[in-house]
Amino acid sequence: MKAVVWHGEGDIRLDDVEDPKVLEPTDAVIRITRSAICGTDLHMVRGTMPGMVEGTVLGHEAVGVVEEVGSAVRGFSPGDRVVIPSTIGCGTCSYCRVGYYAQCDTANPNGPAAGTCFFGGPEATGPVDGLQAEFARIPYAATTMVRIPDGVSDDQAVLVSDIFPTAWFGSRLAEVGSGDTVLVLGAGVVGQFAIASAKRQGAGRVIVVDGIASRLDKAREQNAETVDFNSEDPLEVVKDLTGGIGPDRVIEAVGVDAESPGERGREQWKPGDSPALALQWAVELVAKAGSIGIIGVYPPGFGQFPIGDAMNKNLTLRMGNCNHRRYIPNLLDLVLTGVVDPTAFITRHESPSAAIEAYRSFDLREDGWLKTVLDVA
Repeated sequence: MKAVVWHGEGDIRLDDVEDPKVLEPTDAVIRITRSAICGTDLHMVRGTMPGMVEGTVLGHEAVGVVEEVGSAVRGFSPGDRVVIPSTIGCGTCSYCRVGYYAQCDTANPNGPAAGTCFFGGPEATGPVDGLQAEFARIPYAATTMVRIPDGVSDDQAVLVSDIFPTAWFGSRLAEVGSGDTVLVLGAGVVGQFAIASAKRQGAGRVIVVDGIASRLDKAREQNAETVDFNSEDPLEVVKDLTGGIGPDRVIEAVGVDAESPGERGREQWKPGDSPALALQWAVELVAKAGSIGIIGVYPPGFGQFPIGDAMNKNLTLRMGNCNHRRYIPNLLDLVLTGVVDPTAFITRHESPSAAIEAYRSFDLREDGWLKTVLDVA
């Protein structure tokens, strides 16, 4: 089969690899119909997420059709349409049973202390071959597959595998509640879903900061109040918009190596020049006794955080990898009933043969590359 394979920093290829097989009774094999490129994938390609193993298939967002199930997988049959949660949980350990699927004690072959296991990640996460391929093996399939309702399309469902639940989780981490003023840092696709999630969890106002015009346009379509860090000082503007108090809640949807503005918006910096800028803005802008939910990706060992300033303001900080399986069923219901249409945030459809070039365009933040879906079948 064809798959997008990691060979080294900056070196990914569309390779012919062996078709996956059921290796354990708890496995399933699916034929992928839609996959997607995520900002997290770029961390593996750039090297900001260390420890990748050469030959690992990339990708952690997909929907597909069940081809084969192991003997212990009793709730699914060949032909079922399923969405795959990006993080893998066994479903039976104490963490999974209370909804912390991203901290499953069993799924990560590196042991209980290793933490999150997800598709297409570095050695510390498994590694488990990813989903940018024609077929995929799904470990612990009874938990790591969710049936797609008949009224939900593949295009809608693929964004419920990771992006939508991650944003929903971020809003929960930030403790968004009725009437809150919420600041979203970053208007990429996770930020767009963070706007939608905050509104549906009760936010009274949502302000979003970014520097790409097309992303700010998309945020305004959701009636978010936009701040362009390329033409104005976001610290001054957000303070002014909130009467000098700051937002009640902040959702940080940027991550470690996002493109950062110099001199607070007057000069564009290269990626990585200020890897903690979003965190600094979050702490500086949020109201006293406010809360911050961090869903932007930061690798192990990252240590740049203004902890003293946060402590001085009595802030609540929550962060982590999303427990996708916990939220996917309810989010599919929101899609099915028309409350949210994820396809509004898909800006590109590409064939798998164009995946490598799509990675390049996405990495360069070219206009119109908000979210790219690979039409596998």
